[in-house]
Amino acid sequence: MKHRHVFRTRDLAHARAGIALAREGGVEDSCIALVARPDIEIGQIPNRRKEADTDFIPAALKGAVYGGLGGVALGLASMAVKPLHFGVVAVVVMGVCGILLGAWASSLMGSALPDPVRREFKDEIDAGHVLLLVDADEDLHRVLEPRLVEQGHVLLGRQHVAPLQD
Repeated sequence: MKHRHVFRTRDLAHARAGIALAREGGVEDSCIALVARPDIEIGQIPNRRKEADTDFIPAALKGAVYGGLGGVALGLASMAVKPLHFGVVAVVVMGVCGILLGAWASSLMGSALPDPVRREFKDEIDAGHVLLLVDADEDLHRVLEPRLVEQGHVLLGRQHVAPLQD
């Protein structure tokens, strides 16, 4: 199982040295990313190195579940109102509409949130530091981490990486 270690670097050149060290240590190229202020990222960091996680999919799934439950509840409640004469089909239709509306609204909100690394290390990023993100299994981290620290990289935190990214 992969874990993400987040390292603070002094600047972009220092981050690039960390990337080279991680690659030499056996970390796959796709498992290394950089996070920095927008003015640094836009002109100086290639797209393949940018971290762009959002809460889009988890938010959409939660919205679909809650929207569907709300739609079904509303449909069942509408069946209780005799003058309207709603049937089981109305409950299904309201449930589907609730799923669609809930997923749509929640995914919009989830896509607007900054990724977890940006939220957690906002002060470091705002101070102009470039963060080096390395996703690897713990055995590889045990070998690599001391070498990065020796080069002046500061370990800020460890995070679990979702199984889809393994």
